[in-house]
This record gives sequence, C-alpha cells and structure tokens, in this order.
Amino acid sequence: MQLEIGAILDGKITGLAPFGAFVELEDGTTGMVHISEVASSYVNDINEHLKEGQSVKVKVLAIEDNGKVALSIKKASTPVKRAPKAPAPPVTSPGDYQWQPRKNETGSFEEMMARFKQDSEEKLSDLKRITDDRRGNHRK
Repeated sequence: MQLEIGAILDGKITGLAPFGAFVELEDGTTGMVHISEVASSYVNDINEHLKEGQSVKVKVLAIEDNGKVALSIKKASTPVKRAPKAPAPPVTSPGDYQWQPRKNETGSFEEMMARFKQDSEEKLSDLKRITDDRRGNHRK
C-alpha cells in the first residue's frame, strides 16, 4: 500500500515520548504524531491523552525523502462545531463618548473638510482634558 498525503488511516500507538507518539500504520509503516497534533486543545502531558497499544485514526501530513512520516490525530477527527460568538459591545472612547459618523452629509468637499477639522479639534481637546483629569494635571 502506498501512503498518500492527506490519507486517513487506522494505526496503533507503539510508543510515547514527551514530544509525541509513534504509530504503526496498517501496512507496517511507522510514523510520528507530534504532541501539537494530538488534540485540538493544549496537550501538556501526552500520557493524559494516549496509551501504548491504543488504536487511533491518523491523517498523513507529510512523507519525507528519508522515509519519515508525519501524522496528525486531531486533523483526522471530525471538526467540532463551536457556538457562535456573542456580538462585540460597541466601541467607546474616553468619557463614554461614542464616535459615529454623520449620516447624509451634504456640501462641497471644502465644507466637509472644514467640519471634519472642527470636529477633530473638539474631540482632541475633550480627549486631552479627560486624560489630564485622570493624570491629576488640573488646569489653572
């Protein structure tokens, strides 16, 4: 049987090491599963996840010229569907001021630029005032 990258095969764990597990495949070839490819969660101690003699499904990740076979247990299993994330809270700035663009602005480019500059200066002065108040730098 010829090994192919991406193939999912059955194997038996023949040895464990701190860095991974050695797996004998159906055709007698031995490959290695790196500790990072054992489970989808962080694996601190491989002995907590695998035992010698255990049967596992593995996916062939790579076959090197020298005959070394890289395997993955986590990529051979079906992916776990995660619950959808909750929507992020609205972004706020210092002083709980929410920055929102104006809608349906009309006018020439120069008028819009002048409004932008004025708004920017006001926001920067508010930010400076709030920052100074928090630092204890009160104006005299």
